[in-house]
Amino acid sequence: MKKQLPKVAYFCMEYGLDNSFKIYSGGLGILAGDYLKGAKDNNVPVVGIGIKWKQGYVEQRIDEEGNLYDCFRNYDYDFLEDTGIKVKVKIRQNDVYCKVWKVDCFGNADLYLLDTDIEENSDRWITGRLYGGFTEERIAQEMVLGIGGVRALRALKIPVDIYHFNEGHAVLAGLELMNEKMNAGISFDKAWESTHKEIVFTTHTPIKAGNESHNIEALTYMGANLGFSVEQMSRIGGIPFNMTVAALRLSRKSNAVSELHTQTANKMWEKIKNRSKIVGITNAIHVGTWVDKRMRKKFLNLDEMWNNHQEIKKELIDFVEKRCGVRLNFNALLIGFSRRAASYKRSDLIFKDEKRLEKYLKDGKVQIIFSGKAHPADTTGKRIVLNLVEMSRKYPNSVVFIENYDMEIGQMLTRGCDVWLNNPRRLNEASGTSGMKAAMNGVLNCSILDGWWPEACNDGINGWAIGDENIAERVEEQDERDAKALYDTLLERVIPAYYDNHQKWLEMMKESIESTRTFFSIDRMINDYYKLLYQK
Repeated sequence: MKKQLPKVAYFCMEYGLDNSFKIYSGGLGILAGDYLKGAKDNNVPVVGIGIKWKQGYVEQRIDEEGNLYDCFRNYDYDFLEDTGIKVKVKIRQNDVYCKVWKVDCFGNADLYLLDTDIEENSDRWITGRLYGGFTEERIAQEMVLGIGGVRALRALKIPVDIYHFNEGHAVLAGLELMNEKMNAGISFDKAWESTHKEIVFTTHTPIKAGNESHNIEALTYMGANLGFSVEQMSRIGGIPFNMTVAALRLSRKSNAVSELHTQTANKMWEKIKNRSKIVGITNAIHVGTWVDKRMRKKFLNLDEMWNNHQEIKKELIDFVEKRCGVRLNFNALLIGFSRRAASYKRSDLIFKDEKRLEKYLKDGKVQIIFSGKAHPADTTGKRIVLNLVEMSRKYPNSVVFIENYDMEIGQMLTRGCDVWLNNPRRLNEASGTSGMKAAMNGVLNCSILDGWWPEACNDGINGWAIGDENIAERVEEQDERDAKALYDTLLERVIPAYYDNHQKWLEMMKESIESTRTFFSIDRMINDYYKLLYQK
């Protein structure tokens, strides 16, 4: 039966497989890494295509004065397997050679990574920095991923039935597939029709500005158009050439990453003609990577579950002390918040009306651990990080900021906190898998009803909903409303439950684990991919 499954090549700009392998930025990469691990676990015919980033994403540090600075360094890895394959992509009329490495040592399906940092190239830094550089550098990186990725599959003689683009970065692979057919004498329209049957697409970004566009002139100058005319490029991706629009038109089926995001995405792209249908496949996590084995076992009773959680919480407190020099109170409520420092995620919303929380922070009844990383060019995100650092200095025994957010920090926090806080502006969070990780570890979600949480939330039973589903016309009004709802939920429901109703807390932990561990497991997501996306 398995041999009859379609063979899938999965294209993604980043992969979070292990903390030691710095080729990821955030949630997109973590999902891709979890997907490859799940593919391996389930023995399905999937290979990954990505890029070997020499400097990874960014290291972000805080100095003694509380200033934030970015640093970059080169990484070398001894676990990469040299395939002996090099492929060529013409960029700016110059031949760029891409060495192909193989990675399969993290319990993952085979991952092939392209690398331009080799002596044949005068420009070795195309694959230097994940999401670094400006327009030309980004187009060059996307040419390596998409065009180079297809050519690598051919050179490796890997048969492919389905090309799965995880976000729009890989869309130039679709042009390469069409180009192959046109070089064999097939017309543009027939090549498009044939290629359309081979491609599926996952869209993650419900913010229009986050869906990348390029001027067709820039794409032509770089050679990314592969000889297609302006009119042909416009038919595929519009003017300017939108990578998401192109992916929606090139693919036979697309998916959003939660039920709510499915509604948002279909509305967002409803005016795009000739696009594929967007179905809902909610993201999920690789349980073996993210859920502590002590919380995966069958508990004899609730006290055993609690004792295991407390062991893990102590390990987190030790970890924080080692990293930050702060010893948190083992017996006090511990809230976690770690994610990319984007403005819509509102990492510092809990301090919007600081006076309401001040007493709890000063007496240590509420403790909060933050971690996050802003894009090097995101000044708003960096201001958010600096505000969190300032709060940690104002309340040194109750608020902690752990610098240089990575997979290890994410694992420690989603396992060891008591509560997982999430407060994005509603409809801006496509899915949000960190809350799934927390939930399966018995860490109770306290979250805005966005992304995955409306599918899982049983308010007051397995976690808490912050506010309602209404959205204000103005961002400022929404922030005020959500901050008030956050304080009301935290002060009137969460804190009393933790300190005054231990039995209820234990029952909520148990329900959190049991209500999420099957549906939000990567095994279900892979099954949905095959059933809803891959099978014709």
